[in-house]
Amino acid sequence: MHDAGKVIPGIIIFVVFVTLPFWWNVGKAVPKVEVELPKEYTSCVEDKSFMIREHMKLLDNWRNEVVRNGYGVYVNSKGQTFHMKFQEGCMKCHSSKERFCDRCHNFVAVKPYCWNCHISPEEKKGWATKKSNVETFSKQPASHH
Repeated sequence: MHDAGKVIPGIIIFVVFVTLPFWWNVGKAVPKVEVELPKEYTSCVEDKSFMIREHMKLLDNWRNEVVRNGYGVYVNSKGQTFHMKFQEGCMKCHSSKERFCDRCHNFVAVKPYCWNCHISPEEKKGWATKKSNVETFSKQPASHH
């Protein structure tokens, strides 16, 4: 190796530059997302750490159980039962999509497809007051409800 004096320092410089972002952030705190929790409710269907980690899987399982299997009751890890209803259950407590759902989803850059079918509580308030919207909704085939 005639160029060992150039190759080895080049590799070292390359490794330093590639790993610099990791070393730069060692010991720095990750920004915390502040969500608005419901004031009148003290607990969710599962504990906080489970809901942070697994809520999307839980909601996906609920959808499958309700739509495909006809089940409607969830029994949590404490033996408590809950109706598997996103808008009448989850959104009853977490009444602001913008101040609860969107803050975390925007932070982690995900775009869940919940809102392709469901209406956020804020939208529902304005939407349901318009007569034409109510008539349109009631005329849709059952598969769209």
